[in-house]
Amino acid sequence: MRIQAIITEGKGSFVLDEVTLQPPQADEVLLEMKASGVCHTDYDCMCMWKDRAPRAEDFLRVGPRSSTYIMGHEGAGIVLQVGENVNHVKPGDRVLLNWAIPCGQCFQCLRSAENICENRRSLPDERFDWRGRKINTSFALGTMATHALVPRQAVVKIDNEISFAEACILGCAVMTGFGSVVNAAKVTPGSTVVVLGCGGVGLSVIQGAVYCGATTILAVDIAAARLDMAMRFGATTTLLADTADRGLQQAALKVRSMTGGRGADYCFECTAIPALGPAPLAFTRSGGTAVGVSGIEQSIPFDMELFEWDKTYLNPLYGQCRPTRDFPLLLKLHSENRLKLREMVTRTYPLDGLSEAFSDMRAGRIAKGVLVMNA
Repeated sequence: MRIQAIITEGKGSFVLDEVTLQPPQADEVLLEMKASGVCHTDYDCMCMWKDRAPRAEDFLRVGPRSSTYIMGHEGAGIVLQVGENVNHVKPGDRVLLNWAIPCGQCFQCLRSAENICENRRSLPDERFDWRGRKINTSFALGTMATHALVPRQAVVKIDNEISFAEACILGCAVMTGFGSVVNAAKVTPGSTVVVLGCGGVGLSVIQGAVYCGATTILAVDIAAARLDMAMRFGATTTLLADTADRGLQQAALKVRSMTGGRGADYCFECTAIPALGPAPLAFTRSGGTAVGVSGIEQSIPFDMELFEWDKTYLNPLYGQCRPTRDFPLLLKLHSENRLKLREMVTRTYPLDGLSEAFSDMRAGRIAKGVLVMNA
């Protein structure tokens, strides 16, 4: 089957071109894609090998398994064809995709840690052909395309009324932020929560804190427009940070003053800025919990004094997602008007509009951008 897809070689650029897909095998699903979220991770992976050659350890990560691949890991669409072992969806079903694709049998899956499955499902490169070359798909999905061929475990049926643009962002940004609050930190009712960075993930953290019953939700960002949006998503107060505030140390002092000198019960880092990896510890009280949501992977200096006293630092992957538990909950909350998704999708773009979407995202002009395939 010939499709249109956005392909990168990981050197800082991409091309929209024709790719040939093989028919779905026993445990696979073929989809017509309708929407794909645009994420900072997509941009980072596109530039992964811009200044160096790929190393073997690069492909042990959850992103692309080869240096040339179809981009995109947040997607929603319609099932076209299923393999003989697929029984939870059928052709015509509306579905969303998630990149926690558990095998269900390994050590981690059996202890309900499906997000860190040791044998995560993916398809071999031979199933995708681009200009005579075998290629792979981002996070075993490749959602920035007119069609996608994916493992059955990646597919979640949509049973309620929701647009494809709203559904697709559940697959990463919303799950990561909401799950980090609900599943990983287990925020308690009546608590004080600080959120550093109010993009799509940060707004999802705020919504998770509202769901958990946090009393005070303090949003911190360097952009006033994003703080205005944070208030609409459930923040109770905001703090405009200074770009010259190294490590957000001055912001942390202000937050401590606002919390009676103690600090917050929980603080979530959602900036994806490596230098701010330690920052949530400075905002939390003794015995509090700091959470690195954005998945910083670089080596950075860390002042161990920040851990005093009895503080906990969590670094959850994908909000500790368990697909069969979490996505039905998110869809239910949306149907009950308790999860703002339409408001988060600031702008949509056609499939050939990825350059503009990246530009808007990196400039902070949008909370969440989505490629819509029929635009």
